[in-house]
Amino acid sequence: MDTPKIFESEYRFCEILWENEPVSSSELVRLCNEQLEWKKSTTYTVIRRLSERGVLQSENAIVTSLVSKEDVLAAESAELVEKNFSGSLPSFIAAFTRKKPLTEQEIDEIHKIIDSYRRGR
Repeated sequence: MDTPKIFESEYRFCEILWENEPVSSSELVRLCNEQLEWKKSTTYTVIRRLSERGVLQSENAIVTSLVSKEDVLAAESAELVEKNFSGSLPSFIAAFTRKKPLTEQEIDEIHKIIDSYRRGR
């Protein structure tokens, strides 16, 4: 199953959900009002839309995610690389490091990821 597209304001909502789930819809309304300055109707509209797209479920006034933050970030990253770098991860890394040099720690982390990938994860 492909990860559904989540737009910017929806992502901010999902961050609140991921931090608090499972959470009652009334508590989610309160949190969205505090953190996003959303009205009750806005929160319920986003819950409905994301539920229809398979991002979350709301049963008996309890809201839980169906898509993890990691899956959303992976899908967004893949889309960015595909759209802007013709799917080339090396081109993305080259462009990224032109403006932001990597620290030794970041280089070590990237090496670990590559080594893990070579070993079959």
